[in-house]
Amino acid sequence: GWPFGWPKGGYPQPQGPFYCGIGACLALGRDLVESHYKACLYAGVNIRGTNAEVMPAQWEYQVGPSEGIDAADQLWMSRYLLQRIAEEFGTQVSFHPKPIAGDWNGAGCHTNFSTLFMREPNGINAIHTAIERLKARHHTHIKVYGKDNERRLTGRHETASIHEFSAGVANRGASIRIPRQVDEEKCGYFEDRRPASNCDPYAVTSIIVRTVCLGEQD
Repeated sequence: GWPFGWPKGGYPQPQGPFYCGIGACLALGRDLVESHYKACLYAGVNIRGTNAEVMPAQWEYQVGPSEGIDAADQLWMSRYLLQRIAEEFGTQVSFHPKPIAGDWNGAGCHTNFSTLFMREPNGINAIHTAIERLKARHHTHIKVYGKDNERRLTGRHETASIHEFSAGVANRGASIRIPRQVDEEKCGYFEDRRPASNCDPYAVTSIIVRTVCLGEQD
């Protein structure tokens, strides 16, 4: 198939203005996205927001905060509802991490994570410890972070290279991003930007907990 709202056999204008865009020419598929949001609320899914993404017809939604395996449960149900709603619009949902080759952003499943220690005063130290543990198991994590993720994690289009681990403050091109507010307040959470949009959320949450909380090593 071809992305929703794209010219048949052609391409839209270069990406950029579509991110959090408004207007019929930029917010392609908003009706579907808002219907999904309402369905999640009705079903009790812990959905928190939506926004148009960088590539036209690409959208993001957030679920959480959730504890433990419930985070994966919430995402799994939200995906089911998304595909059911898409049926009503006569379209299909792609979870491929790089749905369109070329100069277009891929699709990830950015995963925010924290522990009680990270959220307490000076929790930034626990965050840095977690990042060092994640660095040591980078390639092990990549193996369970989604099929075809190498097409997305190229070091371009707001991604880090799949071959290297990196971390930074407010850096969308890093493997692990520490939000600026977290760095300023010295406590909070970090964002693992490596998981792909098609990842198994149970595998992702499991390996993060095993690495960060249980200290598993390769």
